[in-house]
Amino acid sequence: MNKNDPIKNFFINPENSTQKRYEALRAFFCEDKTAQQVAKQFNYTISSVYSLIADFKEQHKSTNATDYFFVKHTSGRKPKSKEEGANSLIISLRKKYLSVPDIKAIVDSQGYKISEKYIYDILKKEGFIRLPRRDQQTKINAINSAKNIHAVKSQQLKKNSEAFNIGDSLGVLCLLPYIKKFGIDKIIETSGYPSTQTLPALNSILCFIALKLSNVRRYSSDDIWCMNRGLGLFAGLNVLPKTAWFTSYSHRVTRDMNIKLLKGLNKLLSSYGYLSDTANLDFTAIPYWGEASHLENNWSGKRGKALESILAVLAQDPDTGIITYGDTNVRHNNEAETALEFLDFYTHSGNKNLKYLVFDSKFTTYQNLSKLNDRGIKFITIRRRGKNIVANLDKKENSEWQKIRITQANGRTKEIKIIDSMVNLKGYTDKVRQISITGHGKIKPALIITNDFELNPKSIVQKYSKRWLVEQEISEQIHFFHLNKVSSSVVIKVDFDLTMTILAHNLLRLFAADLTGFSHNSAITLYEKFLQNSGFAEMNDKNIIVSLKKKRNLPLLLTALQQFKKINIPWLHNRNLTFVGASTS
Repeated sequence: MNKNDPIKNFFINPENSTQKRYEALRAFFCEDKTAQQVAKQFNYTISSVYSLIADFKEQHKSTNATDYFFVKHTSGRKPKSKEEGANSLIISLRKKYLSVPDIKAIVDSQGYKISEKYIYDILKKEGFIRLPRRDQQTKINAINSAKNIHAVKSQQLKKNSEAFNIGDSLGVLCLLPYIKKFGIDKIIETSGYPSTQTLPALNSILCFIALKLSNVRRYSSDDIWCMNRGLGLFAGLNVLPKTAWFTSYSHRVTRDMNIKLLKGLNKLLSSYGYLSDTANLDFTAIPYWGEASHLENNWSGKRGKALESILAVLAQDPDTGIITYGDTNVRHNNEAETALEFLDFYTHSGNKNLKYLVFDSKFTTYQNLSKLNDRGIKFITIRRRGKNIVANLDKKENSEWQKIRITQANGRTKEIKIIDSMVNLKGYTDKVRQISITGHGKIKPALIITNDFELNPKSIVQKYSKRWLVEQEISEQIHFFHLNKVSSSVVIKVDFDLTMTILAHNLLRLFAADLTGFSHNSAITLYEKFLQNSGFAEMNDKNIIVSLKKKRNLPLLLTALQQFKKINIPWLHNRNLTFVGASTS
């Protein structure tokens, strides 16, 4: 064949870089040419030839060597692009009446990296109008219609590199550094909660906390969160387990486990200075809407009537809003003993700061007030008004009333009139101090009784006025953490749900303490302003970078998280967790 034959020249002097590598390696391995000869023939340096040889040997070990040089051509119709597959899935899900956030969660679970705006644009392009307001049952039916799209099996997060979009739950990850900083993960691990075959106790408990913090209403009604990578990442998993797992797990929890967790939290938060010398106590009725004839009737302030429910008690610190105690094992026959039981709990938790208990008039008996006094605890409560007491106060001269100004919750002051006196109570072994309070007009007087004879009247009235905060916290538990939507009448399951609620609530309070101007905001406000955000997570073997989308309060959030720049999360393979602002909104 002629030297200038273009076909022969195509093989001898290849111009394409991939073909050139192939011919060079073939000459070295098949024609036994030295590296120097190959370099001279194909115009390589000696070091380049050695690099080619080493790379090819490595490639040959790990994958099919032909993929290193040749492109495989398959016959038949060209496969759909990933984008086309996502588009068809989005359209099919909207036809099943799913909202954009629900579609986003399902699409994420199928491996597509697209934003909610992309979904919205596709739906708009295809002519879909905005969904009308739907009731809960309609939402459940829509989600159930998409159940043929299965989430992957829940398992512990692997230490491989990956990146994915996360929907509205991304902001919940901002609470992970607080769990690590305060050692809450260690308290969970030492509380005796059960492990499963696939999940350790810490990951299991974090699954419940993730749902509490993300405002999921009922575990049994909708499990779209099984496909949410953000909630899974919070618990150190790829995705959260399905509904049946949560039900099964809660059946294995005992009251002792919950008490150990609460005691550990008390000791921990006290050491950080989050607990004052005062605890506000109050009852709440947790209703159950099924057949529950074994439950007693309790008054529900939310419903304005008595109904079959589980009676629970909560204790709260008036200064920080931290909830220190919860118990659902309260019956009518032991209701009055709750204050003493709380005191025992507090003593055994190793915390000796407690000096004052504040509660309303129906919380306990005068005999138990005497027992509190014997144990060195100061109480502040309300005395029930009898007709004779009110009549005697009405006869008092104006000169007998002392005017004081107290600070209200909104920071404003209010003038009230008081009479500070000493009285006897039936069943109480000593005298108590009674502060009668009235305002302007025909308001009936309130009667505060206490065994503290040293504190000035203004401070006592101020302490009792903060008791209303615990009622606000109870209302918050009902609304945001959905205590009125528990799925069982079994007390221990509800007790576990209440304990998880307390843990989630306290995490939010620790978080709020770092947000200037928002430290006393409710859980729902904190969630909507700071945690309800979407974005992008990128992981490698050492770091997790969370990019949060632009939002009004994002600068304040990122400022609060600056303190955690070098914090590693143990249940995320000790990766460093970093939060940054994304370039999109």
